[in-house]
Amino acid sequence: MQKIIRIGTRDSQLALWQANKVRKELTELGYDSEIVPIKSVGDIVLDKPLYELGITGVFTKNLDIAMLNGDIDIAVHSLKDVPTVLPEGIVQAAVLKRANYNDILVLKDTEEFFGQPNATIATGSLRRKAMWLNRYPTHNVVDLRGNVNTRLQKLDDSDWNGAVFAAAGLERIGIRPAGAVNLSWMIPAPAQGAIMIAALEKDNYILDACEQLNHHETKVCVGIEREFLRLLEGGCTAPIGALAYVDAKTEEINFKGVLLKKDGSKKISVTKTAVLGKHHLLAKDCADYVINRGGKELMLEDLEGESIVTHKVFSTKKLSEIQKKTLPNTIGIEDSDFIKIRFNRIPPKVMKNELENVVITSQNGVEAILNSFTKNELKFKNIFCVGRRTKKLIENRIGAVTYVAKNALKLAEYISKKTNIKEVTYFCSNLRMDVFPTYLKANDIVVNEVEAYKTMLSSEKIADDVSGVLFYSPSGIESYLQENSTDKIAFCIGETTAKEARKHFDKVQVANLPSAESLLELVKSHFLAN
Repeated sequence: MQKIIRIGTRDSQLALWQANKVRKELTELGYDSEIVPIKSVGDIVLDKPLYELGITGVFTKNLDIAMLNGDIDIAVHSLKDVPTVLPEGIVQAAVLKRANYNDILVLKDTEEFFGQPNATIATGSLRRKAMWLNRYPTHNVVDLRGNVNTRLQKLDDSDWNGAVFAAAGLERIGIRPAGAVNLSWMIPAPAQGAIMIAALEKDNYILDACEQLNHHETKVCVGIEREFLRLLEGGCTAPIGALAYVDAKTEEINFKGVLLKKDGSKKISVTKTAVLGKHHLLAKDCADYVINRGGKELMLEDLEGESIVTHKVFSTKKLSEIQKKTLPNTIGIEDSDFIKIRFNRIPPKVMKNELENVVITSQNGVEAILNSFTKNELKFKNIFCVGRRTKKLIENRIGAVTYVAKNALKLAEYISKKTNIKEVTYFCSNLRMDVFPTYLKANDIVVNEVEAYKTMLSSEKIADDVSGVLFYSPSGIESYLQENSTDKIAFCIGETTAKEARKHFDKVQVANLPSAESLLELVKSHFLAN
């Protein structure tokens, strides 16, 4: 029986139109599918401009989670809403042929206000606001959120002169007003007008199906635009526009991009062409041009004028600068490694014979093994692990993984109930949770523990005004408690860590996915809602 492809989508009229377009094209190719609507943060929080939400992928996050949890097979997005870096395990499966990429102005009355110093225009886009103020610096730009029908109604009920929309959105659902003005001077958002399908990297059946929907020229052009955006490190909080299109006569790709100050007072523009097929450095060349003409300094000027910090959090593990920048400027973050790792020298006799069933529950375990042995010295028949990142590291550095579970308990349950295994070799730390070996031993499975590394506690006193603490392991909690109080919110990377946190903290929250990025999203969502 052929698999029914579950199509995840937001539940707005436009998003459902896009999902049904994908469903229709899949049907024409002979695939069965069904629509699965899911709400996004961007659809729920409507009282703040998008650029103040401080969430990367505000319209895509919930669909990503649904896909990783196995609730949907593909997600259909407006590609301009998709972060330039996709979550681990999710890939761009297809880009459909692009529709109208322009922005348009829907008028309340007439165009007479263009020649007047005072006018009010509405938009929820920071890019549109900056570009409008750059062209009309005396005008007032107000925030406008909601789906397209809601925004049109708000315009109708207001005293504004007009509101800016993406042409494709209104045209797709047949509600573009007859008098709308095409804003050809406004450079669109990267990938505006394009529909993207996301899928799991490992699902070859779905990837093969979606590949047939790809429109090559669109894929190339939006790829250049999104790479330009990524290289400038811009997202919802930077006014960046980009447009690439192919000249059919010359077979050249024409590109134009822009970076603006948020108030529109400064602008850096770039235009460049490249022959199709020799365009691979086009995005980088244009991004370098903008950066070399003060792009970074321009963005820093905006950062200096951002809101003051209203919440402080502390990470018990060092984070990269890129990770910390995903938090809005209203959330201050400090970090330190509360756990330090020292690899043990594993005795050579451990690898003398083939190990039939090996268990590794962390990336530290992988690194510790490889610190003592080369890949060729390892004699593992079956490898069981915890976490997608550990699995990926094992596959890259050691070999195939037989089974991966979300946490140690789930892995113990699988080995006990779904296999006939009677003995395992468990590479662990000197500090480890008892749940895994205890569960196996209770089910008459022999656990040979090999202490591959030492986990050493390295606590430090944090400031009293910190509102929340980010924890990545039960050991991190143990280290934290040596110096600090529990009158904070404990943000935990997974349920195992949360279980330990609940013994000490009144307020405990758990990330949707076991990653630092998901944990930071949890922090943002919490303080956004409060």
